[in-house]
Amino acid sequence: MSWTVSTIYPSDKRGQAKVSQLLEQEGIQKDGNLDYTCGIFNDAYELVATGSCYGNTLRCLAVDSNYQGEGLMNTVITHLTSYQFEQGNTHLFLYTKPESSPFFADLGFYEIARGNNIVFLENKKNGFQTYLNRLKKPKTSAKTIAALVMNANPFTLGHLYLVEKAAKENDLLHLFIVSEDSSLVPFTVRKQLVMAGTAHLDNIIYHDTESYMISQATFPSYFQKDSEAVIRSQAAIDLSIFTQIAKALGITKRYVGEEPQSFVTNLYNQVMSELLPQAGIDFVVIPRKTENDKAISASTVRQLIKDGQFDTLTNLVPETTLAFFQKPEAQPIIDRIQAEKNVIHY
Repeated sequence: MSWTVSTIYPSDKRGQAKVSQLLEQEGIQKDGNLDYTCGIFNDAYELVATGSCYGNTLRCLAVDSNYQGEGLMNTVITHLTSYQFEQGNTHLFLYTKPESSPFFADLGFYEIARGNNIVFLENKKNGFQTYLNRLKKPKTSAKTIAALVMNANPFTLGHLYLVEKAAKENDLLHLFIVSEDSSLVPFTVRKQLVMAGTAHLDNIIYHDTESYMISQATFPSYFQKDSEAVIRSQAAIDLSIFTQIAKALGITKRYVGEEPQSFVTNLYNQVMSELLPQAGIDFVVIPRKTENDKAISASTVRQLIKDGQFDTLTNLVPETTLAFFQKPEAQPIIDRIQAEKNVIHY
């Protein structure tokens, strides 16, 4: 029998209800972060297979157990891959249950990491290993090697305080900047501000995270609201990947700032405190730098920019960040922040 794949639009309430029902039936939790969904229906308009995308990931893949063995998942994956290629995404990632991973391996996906009953795969055989090989290694033999991962949206005095402390307490600091453009401040600008603000420190190696850390592929809940269970499972995947990176670079400590404001980051820190020590990596939480008894955060800075209170930024961001936002080239970013309904990180 020849099966046809149909797009199931967000406005198709009946179709979406069938997707939720099939996923639940097959023991899969429907992801809150989806931007495209498709399905295969039988002659009675019963949904017998479904799959979705979010960014460059394939997720929520399921086939009715009564129709398994008929090649429906192959058809769904082929459709979603074609859709992704049309969007310009050729490097694809996929979440699945551990028992399903051998099936996707047969379809050309390769495991990167697993955690909390989820396996994370990509469609490039040596994609992650190539990334590990690209990471800049130190030229000198450092005894204590630490890591920091930051979005810096934008780079604040709070970020600077954290970087300076980690750099001072270790021989070498690997500073990873979240490189996916899912933030109000573009990656090129965020990286520029981080490097300009820390230029006085000589023991830092800077890295782009690409799609392998805190990206819409590994950790979409960082950018979108989701349930606590989903955030925890995605954090476990992200940390499994970080552990492999730490091993490649000899990292034995990871620094984070205390997070009083963001639910997601605070939960992520909790998962880190549980998982990193198991991998032999010290987890170091630094109390946030404060201004007028309030923690300095990028969310606060974005809110002040949104409200046009630029004079208040002086005590919250380094001179290099402030200087950038006073330049004409920053105006499109300012406009984007001011047009955003909510600039506070969930």
